[in-house]
Amino acid sequence: MATAKTSRSRSSVANAKENGPKLEEGLNPFKTEKFDAESYVQSNCSLNDKEIKQLCSYLVDLKKASAEEMRRSVYANYAAFIRTSKEISDLEGELSSIRNLLSTQAALIHGLAEGVHIEALSISNSDGFSSTATSDSEDKEISDLDKWLVEFPDLLDVLLAERRVEEALAALDEGERVVSEAKEMKSITPSVLLSLQNSIAERRQKLADQLTEAACQPSTRGAELRASVSALKRLGDGPNAHSLLLNAHQQRYQYNMQSLRPSSTSYGGAYTAALAQLVFSAVAQAASDSLAIFGEEPAYTSELVMWATKQTEAFALLVKRHALASSAAAGGLRAAAECVQIALGHCSLLEARGLALCPVLLKLFRPSVEQALDANLKRIQESTAALAAADDWVLTYPPTASRQSSRPSSISISNTTAFQHKLTSSAHRFNLMVQDFFEDVGPLLSMQLGGQALEGLFQVFNSYVNTLIKALPGSMEEEASFEESGNKIVRMAETEDQQIALLANASLLADELLPRAAMKLSPINQAAYNDDNRRRTSERQNRHPEQREWRRRLVGSVDRLKDTFCRQHALDLIFTEEGDSHLTADMYINMDGNAEEIEWLPSLIFQELFVKLNRMAIIAADMFVGRERFATLLLMRLTETVMLWLSEDQSFWDDIEEGPRPLGPLGLQQFYLDMKFVVCFASHGRYLSRNLQRIVNEIITKAMSAFSATGMDPYRELPEDEWFNDICQDAMERLSGKPKEINGERDLSSPTASVSAQSISSVRSHNSS
Repeated sequence: MATAKTSRSRSSVANAKENGPKLEEGLNPFKTEKFDAESYVQSNCSLNDKEIKQLCSYLVDLKKASAEEMRRSVYANYAAFIRTSKEISDLEGELSSIRNLLSTQAALIHGLAEGVHIEALSISNSDGFSSTATSDSEDKEISDLDKWLVEFPDLLDVLLAERRVEEALAALDEGERVVSEAKEMKSITPSVLLSLQNSIAERRQKLADQLTEAACQPSTRGAELRASVSALKRLGDGPNAHSLLLNAHQQRYQYNMQSLRPSSTSYGGAYTAALAQLVFSAVAQAASDSLAIFGEEPAYTSELVMWATKQTEAFALLVKRHALASSAAAGGLRAAAECVQIALGHCSLLEARGLALCPVLLKLFRPSVEQALDANLKRIQESTAALAAADDWVLTYPPTASRQSSRPSSISISNTTAFQHKLTSSAHRFNLMVQDFFEDVGPLLSMQLGGQALEGLFQVFNSYVNTLIKALPGSMEEEASFEESGNKIVRMAETEDQQIALLANASLLADELLPRAAMKLSPINQAAYNDDNRRRTSERQNRHPEQREWRRRLVGSVDRLKDTFCRQHALDLIFTEEGDSHLTADMYINMDGNAEEIEWLPSLIFQELFVKLNRMAIIAADMFVGRERFATLLLMRLTETVMLWLSEDQSFWDDIEEGPRPLGPLGLQQFYLDMKFVVCFASHGRYLSRNLQRIVNEIITKAMSAFSATGMDPYRELPEDEWFNDICQDAMERLSGKPKEINGERDLSSPTASVSAQSISSVRSHNSS
């Protein structure tokens, strides 16, 4: 194939050579000044297709022959061209050297002529007495000095041309020494001395320019760079040499950075690691070179620190632009934290060289990490609120899918205990997102953002508690806060089971899950502190007060939900749907007018309260397994809420104390029985608090004071406490479904036997609550 192509090209060249004269003859019409293109085309348009094809074939062959001839000419003359170029370059250098030599010799001859003239004048004015031997010695010394003066510039030029830096520096030092001696001994005329000084200064500047140019070359690195900078320092230009050293390292890593092409799809951590390796390795090498060449002089150390700080700031801006910005905006706290950790890891290695640049990075990265932190917390809040809109408020164990986390297995192990708790779906989601959130808090500690993370998480939890409060039917939360929350739809918790599940969500998160996760913010959990017991103790003492205060705030938020729950149930118990009250003064005042119809039982409203509390105690016992204290406090709070309302109901006490009809003995007895009943069932249920006992005693005292105001003695009218206790005990047994038995049968003659199924069924149930 190649042979065929070669034969064709040779034949085309031969044809071109044969047809050359003919082509020149054909081009003659085009060379005349009177050539008219239009008339020529019209006169030659009579060519037929065959002639046109032959002409085209001929032109193609001529083009190929011309290209072949050009290629041969280039190959044949390329070596001669290169050789000639080198000779011209060398000749230019020699001409420059000759020019410098001639100018130096001219200056020297001029100086010598002046010296000879001055010497002749001094000799003619002398007494004419001189020793022949002394004159010969002086002539010899002058001739040696003259010879050195003539050769010195040429020697420097040769050393500079050959870039023999060390020898050139030695020669310049020798020239400075000669100049110094000549000034002291006045062995050289002023003009020659001036010429020598100018020659030294010129060569010194030329050497400095050569060294500066070499230091600025990207290819100059390592020992060659250090040698050039050290030579510049020896020339007396230390500040410029140090700046050149730093700039050389900067240009080198910036040149290498051109290969880094960050994109929106690239991994931010990989880009940060590659960039940090380039920047901080260059800073480390620059610090080493500066120390080796310039030592620890304050001026150079200060410039190094300022330069390193500037490079660190530029690095931080690049990382923020190409890695942190997108992560922070999207709430990618994990990605942002990883980028920061990578950067800090490389930067911390410079501390061994005396460069503490981590604070610079932390200051510049802090806004981006704060943005990622806020976006992450907002995502938790929005995701939890979205799930709350469809939550059925039924406690379940976490689904199997949530246990299969993308985190390392160690994280799943650490959360095993948390997976044993029962929560509703929105609370499970909230807990899982919080656990993931606290896995990314490493850099937050170094940036002193631990407190901000805790505060942000508290706000998110508080928002979730507001959502739980809105799920309570008829909750009278302030409409302003409802407007601020964006009128988010929340599924109502209709039954008591669902409403208590709301409390189970909030209490378990606030008491156990969130504080346990927040412990990861404590430095004592970091590996860096494992070997220093004293430091761990100190950090524990400093951290725990902050976390204890944070936990108190979480509990306070849960208390808001608990208060709303208790207030709602107390109002449902006390008032009818029409707004009428089941607990009025008339129910006690009117008893003295119906003495024959009295059945000594606790009032219906207090029977209902007992039934409600019993029902809630059963539900809470199932929901608060292992956390019975919270269930007890809930029952205690609900009882206190009802009694507080009675204590503070001014219209009730106005009717008792100042009404048209006074409180009679039977009314006082019924009122006292109701209060005793409350104390009895609260004590039996183990949720009788000191506060509840105090409230009940104050209510009894107020009632007895009102009765005493009628002129009667309440203590004479009231039976013994044993009587009240028996009635209360019997009522609790019957309302609990455990009637009092005598010899295995119900005691129908008991004063409370009339508490039949009809009276129990009369206990109202509000929404199964």
